[in-house]
Amino acid sequence: MTIKLAVFDAYGTLFDVDAAARALAADDARLAEVWPKLAFDWRRKQLEYSWLREVMGEYVDFWQLTRDGLDWAMEAQGIDDPALAERLMGLYRELPAYPEVSAMLDALGHRGIGRAILTNGAPEMVEAAVHAAGIGHSLDDVISVALVNRYKPAQAVYDLVETRTGCKPHEVLFVSSNGWDAAGASRAGFTVAWVNRAGLPLERLPHKPRHILRDLSGVPALI
Repeated sequence: MTIKLAVFDAYGTLFDVDAAARALAADDARLAEVWPKLAFDWRRKQLEYSWLREVMGEYVDFWQLTRDGLDWAMEAQGIDDPALAERLMGLYRELPAYPEVSAMLDALGHRGIGRAILTNGAPEMVEAAVHAAGIGHSLDDVISVALVNRYKPAQAVYDLVETRTGCKPHEVLFVSSNGWDAAGASRAGFTVAWVNRAGLPLERLPHKPRHILRDLSGVPALI
């Protein structure tokens, strides 16, 4: 089996989704102790809203879901501060990549492997993150679910990879830090690597990743 293309989820896989709350915690006493819980809830509700809206057929873009998730997380912590929310959203547009991302992408490029993102993120938000992380030159394509107005793990989202790149599923290594996304991508026929940074159990779903990694540095060795 020949892998021609590595496709990456963006948020939580390439980009550190906790970084926005972590960065402001040093400057805002209200966040000093609660930022880990706020960041966790923010991400959890962001994803939950994507799944629920997919089931209900009521798509709005991921930037709106990100704000909705933040509003819920802040209220759960008893924080009512629109200016703070705007600062957090601004930082979310500039999330840093994990430390190993740049070298990993370059290693794939040197081996002639295509590199793309497939993300729930709205085009403008993921483009801002790619630019802020300085990895645009190491990517061949950035594919957003906005092309079909659906959310992962809908099959129509994973089908975008072949539509955009011409690569068949068996020619693709799909990499995600989300166990449910890994399951969806495996169902779609990709070879899947799950980046399990937190040491979590496998999801109890019928489709499993072929590979499990602790971070992205091991991706080139899989090809």
